[in-house]
Amino acid sequence: MTDYTDYFDEVIQAHEAIERWFAVEEEETALERLLTRFSPRFSMVTPLGRVLDFEALRALFQMAGGKKSGFRIELGELHGIALHERGATVSYREQQTDASELHTDRRSTVVFEKTESGQVIWRHLHETFCSE
Repeated sequence: MTDYTDYFDEVIQAHEAIERWFAVEEEETALERLLTRFSPRFSMVTPLGRVLDFEALRALFQMAGGKKSGFRIELGELHGIALHERGATVSYREQQTDASELHTDRRSTVVFEKTESGQVIWRHLHETFCSE
């Protein structure tokens, strides 16, 4: 079994939702919908090495919601690393730009879980800044 489609789709759809959340002021319900994509046991290592849990992610999203005018995310280089019965690990490259022309480039690895209902959720994310 080597079909990563559900996981690649989730990477794309989640980033579309994150892009909207950061760029446009939205209702609190949009944040709650966004957060349902993440496991309550979610963990993340940011590009600067900071470790976040689900509540820290929530706080980050709450703080930044609608405050990054012109924010854009471009994704590429999606690769499947491991696929198993309860989820998958994939990597991708993410480039972010905002209205002030601030540009960041990062490589990310995400561990996904698939719930019993079939929902793909983010369990762990590790991001690293790129210099190339």
